[in-house]
Amino acid sequence: MGVKKVGYYKDALSSDFEVSVFSATSKSAILRWTRVYGASSYKVIATPQNSPGNPVGYAVFGPHTVMGTINSLSPNIMYTFTVAALDNAQEILNIGTIDSSSAPEVMDPLRTVKSKDSKTFIVSFSLKTGATSYIIRLQNPNRFIRENIVSSSPAEIESLDPYTEYSLSIMSVNSGGQSQPSSPVTAKTVLPPPQLSASSPSNNSITVSWAPVANAVQYSLSLYKFAWNTTIITHNTSNTNWIVSGLDMGSVYVIKGFAWDLEGRQGEDSLYIDQMTRPAMPSIANVSMVMNNGSAGISVSWERDEGVFGSLQYHVMSDQNLTCNSTSSSCTLSPVGYGEVHTVRVSTSDEAGPSDPSGPVVFITFPCPPQSLAVVESTEASCTLTWDTVTRVNSYTAFIKRGDGAEESCNTTSRSCTYNCTCGHTYLMSVMAFNQAGSSPEGQVLNYTTLPCCPEGVSISAVSTDTFEITWTVSRGAELYQTRAADSSEVILCNDTAPVCALSDLSCDSSYSVVLTPCNDISGCNRACKAHTQITAPCMPMNLMLTQRNSSCFSVSWTPNNRLANYTVTASGDDGTRTCNTDGNSCDITDLPCGSNFEVSVIATSPAGLGLPSYSELLETGPCCPVDQVVDQVTQAMSNVSWSPAKGAHTFITSLTSTRGHARCHTMDSHCLMGCITCGTNYTVTMEAISHSGRRSNCSYEGFSSSACCPSGVRLYGMAHSSLRVHWRGAGCGHSYVTELVGSRNNYTCTASPGESSCDVPNIQCGDVYTVVVAPLTPEGSKVLFCAQRIYSVSCAGSNLGTVIYRGKRSVD
Repeated sequence: MGVKKVGYYKDALSSDFEVSVFSATSKSAILRWTRVYGASSYKVIATPQNSPGNPVGYAVFGPHTVMGTINSLSPNIMYTFTVAALDNAQEILNIGTIDSSSAPEVMDPLRTVKSKDSKTFIVSFSLKTGATSYIIRLQNPNRFIRENIVSSSPAEIESLDPYTEYSLSIMSVNSGGQSQPSSPVTAKTVLPPPQLSASSPSNNSITVSWAPVANAVQYSLSLYKFAWNTTIITHNTSNTNWIVSGLDMGSVYVIKGFAWDLEGRQGEDSLYIDQMTRPAMPSIANVSMVMNNGSAGISVSWERDEGVFGSLQYHVMSDQNLTCNSTSSSCTLSPVGYGEVHTVRVSTSDEAGPSDPSGPVVFITFPCPPQSLAVVESTEASCTLTWDTVTRVNSYTAFIKRGDGAEESCNTTSRSCTYNCTCGHTYLMSVMAFNQAGSSPEGQVLNYTTLPCCPEGVSISAVSTDTFEITWTVSRGAELYQTRAADSSEVILCNDTAPVCALSDLSCDSSYSVVLTPCNDISGCNRACKAHTQITAPCMPMNLMLTQRNSSCFSVSWTPNNRLANYTVTASGDDGTRTCNTDGNSCDITDLPCGSNFEVSVIATSPAGLGLPSYSELLETGPCCPVDQVVDQVTQAMSNVSWSPAKGAHTFITSLTSTRGHARCHTMDSHCLMGCITCGTNYTVTMEAISHSGRRSNCSYEGFSSSACCPSGVRLYGMAHSSLRVHWRGAGCGHSYVTELVGSRNNYTCTASPGESSCDVPNIQCGDVYTVVVAPLTPEGSKVLFCAQRIYSVSCAGSNLGTVIYRGKRSVD
C-alpha cells in the first residue's frame, strides 16, 4: 500500500517519507517509516475508519527509530495509521498515512479432529466473521511445523505420517494478517494398513502373511469366498501370518485386514487381495499307447473337475523326461523310447499353484525362475537380495552387476543372498534356480539403486552475521541436497541441486545443528548422515549508556545479550581513537582530552566471529581550561581579567572571591572588566569554561591580591624653614607611602616608613601651585598609580613660606 500525504506544513512536505505496515496482530500493528532529517521524534496514531474522529491509541518514538508498535487495537477493524515527524518545537516536518486492517481475533480451539485414514485428519471448527480463510498449523513430535490453508469447516488435512501425534491449532486470516494461533489440541493418526500377501500351499488352505506394522499390538483379518456376501472366517492375531485350512479346492477367496494400536484404536483397512486355492488332485482314467506321424507316445486321460473357478492346466510327466500339458482331459507324452518303463503322473494347476500329483512316481522338470526379487540394505556396504521360494529346487545362483562394470555371483540353498554394495551405485540383479534337471531360464532382472552417499568435505562458514555458507564435495548418486539447520527455537531448510547452500536470517549467538541429506528420485534420501554444529556471530549490543566518571573518563554500559562474548568499545573523534575491552557489560574509556567530541560504539566478538556494531552514541568531554590567565588592576575598585583561548569553550564565567565580597562576569570574549574590587584584599581566582552544549569545566588559578588602599584625609601644612608637611590617614600600618609634589618649576618627593602618616618636604619654592599625590608602595617598591591628586597653592611671605591654600582634587588621568 502507498503513502498518502496529508496537508502542508512549513514548506512542501518531502515526497520520500514512506509509511508501511510491517505486520499486524489482532491487538497491535508494527509500522515502518523512512527517517526525516531534523526530526526529534515520531508520533504514531491509529484511528478506526468507522469512527474517524476517535483515535484509539498513539505512541511516540525517538529520532533514531524507524519502526514502532502501536497497541490497543481491536480485532478485524480497518484503521488509518498516521505517522508524523516532529521537530524540537513539536511542529510537524512531514506526515504520512496508510490504511490497514488489524488481524482477526484468536480462534476457538478445533472442535473435532478425526482420522479419515492413517494419513488424513478431518477437522471441524467454528467460523469467524470477517475471516477470508483459515490456517491449520500442525506440529509433529520432531517439532516440524506445517500449515494448511482451508476455506471452510470441515476440512481434510492430508499427507500426514501414520500413527503420529500432532499438535493442531487454527488461525483466522484477513487482509490485515493472521490471528494468533488458538490453543492447541492433540490428535494421533491411526496405524497404516498391513500389506497383505497370500499363497495357497495346498488345495484346501491359504497362507496370508504381512510385514510387521510399527506400533501394532494385534491384527484382525477377514476372509470371504468370492461371490458370497458373508464372512466365512475372521481371525485376530499378534503374529504376522495366518494359515487358513478347510477351504474349498480351486476356489477364489478375498482377504482384508487391519492393525490395532496400543490405545485400542482400529487402523486403516488394507486393500482387498484375491487368492485361489489349489485344485484337487486329478484322477487318471485311462493310459494307452498312440502313434502320431510315426512317433510313439503315451496317451494319458483323466476326469475333469467341472466345479472349480477359472481355467485348469494339466501337466503330465514321465520318469523319462517326457512331459505334456493340456487344458482338456488328455495329453500325449512323446517320443517314447523303446524298452523304457514310464511311470506316469498327472497333476493340475490353477492360479494358486499345482495340485498333488496323481501317480506315485515323481519326475522333476526344470525349475521355474525365482520371482519377486527385492533388496534390503541391511548395514553399511552390505545388501541382501531376496526372492520367493521356488518349489523343487536344490540351489540358487544370484548374479549381481554394478553400473561401473564390476560383477559378482552368489551360490546358496536359501532364498536370500548377501553381497557388497556401496552408496550411490545402480545394480542389475537376476537369480537362477537349479535342480537335478538343470537350471531354470533367466527370469526377472531387478534394477536397484542404493541410497546416495553422504557429502564429504563439509565446510560451514559465516559469510555475514546472520548467514551461513555451506559447501561440500559432490556425493555419488545425489541429485538433490536437503540442508537443514536447527537451533532451540527454529528450523531453516534449503533444497538445491548444487553442492553449496546459503542459510540466512539466522538468530545471532545461537548454536545450529546442520544436517546435509542427499536425495535422488529412485532410492530417496539418505537420512543417516551426521550432523555438524556451527555457532552464529554474537548479537549487537543494545541500549548504550554513557556515564561520566571524571573529566577524562567515561563509563560505557549496555544490555548483555550474548552467552559468551568479548566486547570492544571504540570512541572515535578528531583527537584520535580510544578503546577498551571487557567480557562484561561495561567498560571505562580513559585519557579523553578536554574539548573533544567522540562517536562511541560497541562490538561483540566470540569464537564464532565478529558481530554487528551497536548503534553509536555521541560523547562530548568538558571544554579545556585556559592555560594562561592575567589579572590587571585598572583602578582601586576595578580589575581587568584576560586569558588565553581554550579548546571547546564557548563562554567563560570568571569569579574573584574574598571574605569581603566577590566579583563575577560571564562573557564569550577572552577578557573581562570586573568592578567592585576591594583594595588591599586577597582574592581567589576561578573560572568555568562552558561548551556550546552546556558542558562545564571548573578552572582554578593563582590568587590575586588587590593593591593597598589610597590614603584619605590628605592635608598640606606650612612649616618653618621653608618646609611643608604632608599628612594623611592610612588604610593600614603595613605599607610605606610616597609623597610627590609637582610644581611648575620644581618637583619634590618624600617617603614615609610603614606605620607613619606624614612626611616633611624641605626647601619648598614658594609662590607656585603644586599637585600633591600620596600613594602606597607595593611590596616590589613601585607606586600605586591610581590614587587621587590634590592641588595646593603656596604663597610667599618675605623669604619664608606664606599661606598654603587647597585648590581642589582631580583623578589620575
